[in-house]
Amino acid sequence: MTLAELNNLPKPALAETLQKCCGASAWVENMVALFPIADAETLMQQATAVWNKLSEADWREAFTHHPKIGGDVAALREKFASTSTWAEGEQAAVKQASQATLEALAAGNTAYERKFGYIFIVCATGKSAEEMLALLQARMPNKPEDEILLAAGEQDKITRIRLEKLLAA
Repeated sequence: MTLAELNNLPKPALAETLQKCCGASAWVENMVALFPIADAETLMQQATAVWNKLSEADWREAFTHHPKIGGDVAALREKFASTSTWAEGEQAAVKQASQATLEALAAGNTAYERKFGYIFIVCATGKSAEEMLALLQARMPNKPEDEILLAAGEQDKITRIRLEKLLAA
């Protein structure tokens, strides 16, 4: 989809399309209000600017639109049908992981979610399962007020990558 095509979408279709990039309702609403957008660079800048102005509750809402790293592929397809292809591609390295790494990711995800109240968010693109596990383990000791900022930063990276994929489609 070109930026011109995106600019010409009716508002409901634009909102549905943008939600595939970020699941926070407030982000989608604020982004829709900015259209038409002049160029891809402005789109990326505005995506980050809008994201950074959202509340922690908005960030947490966006996190609920992601499958757990290393989660069940069938469940991923069912729950996240609109973004499952992107999410599977982003997490492709997990499919080649050893059973021990997958089990450690599953246990780490459970511990992370118990501690912070949301799933482990990491921009998985280009990372091996072992790298994601190391990042999860490194972030576990963080204070909740620090971790939410890291998770929000990872979500911003994911959103930008998805916007790039959208424009490349």
